[in-house]
Amino acid sequence: LAVKDPTAVERANLLNMAKLSIKGLIESALSFGRTLDSDYPPLQQFFVVMEHCLKHGLKVRKSFLSYNKTIWGPLELVEKLYPEAEEIAASVRDLPGLKTPLGRARAWLRLALMQKKMADYLRCLIIQRDLLSEFYEYHALMMEEEGAVIVGLLVGLNVIDANLCVKGEDLDSQVGVIDFSMYLKSDEDIGSKERNVQIAAILDQKNYVEELNRQLNSTVSSLHARVDSLEKSNTKLIEELAIAKNNIIKLQEENHQLRSENTLILMKTQHHLEATKVDVEAELQTYKHSRQGLDDMYNEARRQLREESQLRQDMENELVVQVSMKHEIELAMKLLEKDIHEKQDTLIGLRQQLDEVKAINMEMYQKLQVSEDAMKEKNEIIGRLEDKTNQINATMKQLEQRLQQAEKAQMEAEAEDEKLKQEYVNKSESLEKEFSQKEKQLLQLETDLKIEKEWRQTLEDDLQKEKETVSHLRIETQEIVNLKKEFLKLQEKNKQLKRICQDQEAALEELASKLSESKLKIEDIKEANKKLQGQVWLKDKEATHCKLCEKEFSLSKRKHHCRNCGEIFCNACSDNELPLPSSPKPVRVCDSCHAILIQRCSSNVP
Repeated sequence: LAVKDPTAVERANLLNMAKLSIKGLIESALSFGRTLDSDYPPLQQFFVVMEHCLKHGLKVRKSFLSYNKTIWGPLELVEKLYPEAEEIAASVRDLPGLKTPLGRARAWLRLALMQKKMADYLRCLIIQRDLLSEFYEYHALMMEEEGAVIVGLLVGLNVIDANLCVKGEDLDSQVGVIDFSMYLKSDEDIGSKERNVQIAAILDQKNYVEELNRQLNSTVSSLHARVDSLEKSNTKLIEELAIAKNNIIKLQEENHQLRSENTLILMKTQHHLEATKVDVEAELQTYKHSRQGLDDMYNEARRQLREESQLRQDMENELVVQVSMKHEIELAMKLLEKDIHEKQDTLIGLRQQLDEVKAINMEMYQKLQVSEDAMKEKNEIIGRLEDKTNQINATMKQLEQRLQQAEKAQMEAEAEDEKLKQEYVNKSESLEKEFSQKEKQLLQLETDLKIEKEWRQTLEDDLQKEKETVSHLRIETQEIVNLKKEFLKLQEKNKQLKRICQDQEAALEELASKLSESKLKIEDIKEANKKLQGQVWLKDKEATHCKLCEKEFSLSKRKHHCRNCGEIFCNACSDNELPLPSSPKPVRVCDSCHAILIQRCSSNVP
């Protein structure tokens, strides 16, 4: 026997299951009612069968945590191929309870069934075989002819109305197991109990295998999660070790740096005596900087005074403009009130004219009543005359002339009556036209009056705003006056600081002059000492008498030697003294060269 292809067998079995599921769903829906709920068992089995059909031949994709095998990937392609499916995909992504791609795919299938477009969506999907090849193997059901057959069968589901609640269902954790008992029961096989027992045992084994597979998958996923957590903790420990090493290196560098700073501090303490001169120069430099800062403060205050004066000038100009605008507004208000009074006078005149027109209309109506009364009287006279003509036939011929005259008078009266009626109609029409025109003028005047009232209200609001701005400007001018007083106080303080600065400058100039003189004298003494470095003092036995007074040296007359000229004097002759800043006492100098004298022990003194 030839071995059949297992994938072809799987495709055939799935196709048969899809046929049975769709057929049973349509038959049960037609018998039960065309509107189905999510708890309807044949409908649930249909979704399970469709899930198995879509999973057949699906490629396994390696993800970061585990191996991923889901049908949400090919279903996402539908919104690109079929624009009307974008709404379903968006609503599925926005559902809050869905966390897995499989749950999204189940929600997508339910929404497509409710829209009655599942066959159209899957038909667009199976046409694009090149795109499906990224998700399915070449032997998958969706890649073969069985997929087209299933899509054709799905068209029959359009006769069913499904009312499914997708939002509250837990679609992520549902177990997709096909219940074969719904399809294996038939009237012919009810008697075969042994076969039913075998089928039940097979179904139990199948359920056990599926439950075991699910537990193994859960353990594998937990192990993957544990491995990932261990890898993350290992990487964190490695990073912490590297950070600790870097901290040790930084601490060693800081220790070395502190030691070098310690040596620098020792060197600085050794050179502290030399830094005293630098401190004097630094104090002089700081004084110059302070003087420069005072000059800058003075210039800044002067600039602020100019800006404040300019601001005050601008405020005064704005105040003048606001006052002129206020006068203009008051003048406009007066003109507006005058115009309103004039329009009120015209309105009163128009009302008087309207009353006059009404009086004329009443007079015309009264005349019309009088003319109608006259017509009635004439008709009565005519009736009486006709009675007399009937009664007096004999005198008819004699009164024909009088009758003709009466008829003529009647014709004239009728003509006059018609003329009066025509004049009344014309006058009433003209009065109605004038009345409508007057009403239009009255409405126009009322609208103008409303507009002028609104304009007056806006002008009053603007005047109130201008008053507020004037009060605000007054407050600002008061603040400017206070600032001016403070500025005058600052000027006085500035003058006092200038005086102090001038006194300090004079004191520094005096100190500088004294320092320069002392430096010159010190330099002269250093030069004299350099000249005397090569000379030799006289021996004590040879230097017995003073050079000037020629007296013998004794205890009261001590010897003083000049470094510059080499002469020896007594203390009485060398009485010239010079104060030095480095010495607390003045020193004695030579009379001839003004060099410092050095005291020597006399030969007579032990």
